[in-house]
Amino acid sequence: MKTQLFGLLLLLSISGSTLAQPTVLREAKPQAVGVAPERLQRVDQLLRDFTAANYAPGAIALVAQNGKIIYHKAFGVDDVATKKPLKTDAIMRIASQTKAIASVGLMLLYDEGRFQLDDPVSKYIPAFRNPKVLTSFNEKDSTYTAAPAKQEVTIRHLLTHTSGIGYATIGSKESNAIYAKAHIPNGIGTPNGNLARSMQALGALPLMHEPGTKFTYGLNTDVVGYLVEVLSGQPLDTFLRTRLFEPLGMRDTYFYLPDNKQARLAVLYTEDDAKNTVKAPAKNGLGVNPDYPKLAGTYFSGGAGLSSTIYDYAVFLQMLLNGGEYNGRRFLKPATVQLMTTNQIGDVNQGANKFGLGFGLVTAAGARQMELAEGSYEWGGIFGTSYWVDPKARLVVLLYTQKFPNSHGELTNQFRHLVYEAVTVPKAAQPAR
Repeated sequence: MKTQLFGLLLLLSISGSTLAQPTVLREAKPQAVGVAPERLQRVDQLLRDFTAANYAPGAIALVAQNGKIIYHKAFGVDDVATKKPLKTDAIMRIASQTKAIASVGLMLLYDEGRFQLDDPVSKYIPAFRNPKVLTSFNEKDSTYTAAPAKQEVTIRHLLTHTSGIGYATIGSKESNAIYAKAHIPNGIGTPNGNLARSMQALGALPLMHEPGTKFTYGLNTDVVGYLVEVLSGQPLDTFLRTRLFEPLGMRDTYFYLPDNKQARLAVLYTEDDAKNTVKAPAKNGLGVNPDYPKLAGTYFSGGAGLSSTIYDYAVFLQMLLNGGEYNGRRFLKPATVQLMTTNQIGDVNQGANKFGLGFGLVTAAGARQMELAEGSYEWGGIFGTSYWVDPKARLVVLLYTQKFPNSHGELTNQFRHLVYEAVTVPKAAQPAR
């Protein structure tokens, strides 16, 4: 009887603690999580000063702790020419923040038993069979030689950027030239073309190094997006909309915006030779048309194609922080989220940090450099967006601007510092100063 009673009490305790964990983001006063409002006013001042100096015309920030949104504000203007204020629901080009979403999309299929992480990619995309590794490159005419790789590229290699696949346009001189000759797009504002054709063509090109030996940021997640299409039998945009965006309530996340949402797309900015902030021209350093989210595009880049609001992305991150559940619906198994947010590259390094399956992972050394807590997972996008999740402090934090390049990138670390000064963080989770 005592054993049964103890078991019942334990079950109630577990159930109560589970119910006490908020699973849906809610607006709340900072005091609800023990944060002094005046500390968050320092974030106000930082973003107000930054936008007043026109280092970026506008900025949006969101801070949620324990599922409560304690900070969600916009500063500055959306459009310098018209002085239109930037609003918190502005839709922004999130570029490489697409990678985490596409990676989660693939892991939904992993949870269904559709593949194993160490399966060769060629099992599903035959064009990746018998890969070769670059051995020499001629800058004058982009010719090269290559030798057979010692192993095949696996799905785990793709999700960790250790496959040897480089980037087009923004990668090394070798990958830039070789991919340009083969007409492989970088996925950043490249609405034309077809993902399947491009990824099949990419599979026949040489790797920049042996699979699994280095971290090389590249078109891996575009291949992940195509894998989602192959395994699910659906276009990537359809799969993500039906399996993630609609069930999560991410109503403003798209590869290409519907007509009724296009007016909310924030203006994109850049810098002139004197480092002044100016509106991004139709043709810029990336070869990107700033209005690409408004086009009727056909290319669904899993590595860089999405536009979204800061709130939508916070919902996505909160689902992960909840262990794969949101609003009573299970998306990923808790063990799968754990897999994605722990080191999957072994002794290989990603700068001072490690990498999971779609996320950068902050190490002790990285924490000192980045003003983040060790154990956080994070990433960002080339147009001035960034995020991190701190599991120990139960934090979801995002900062969005729309400017590339930006010579005042110090904003990110200053923002992180002030957020950690403001929130109540367990001592073990405090970032090193």
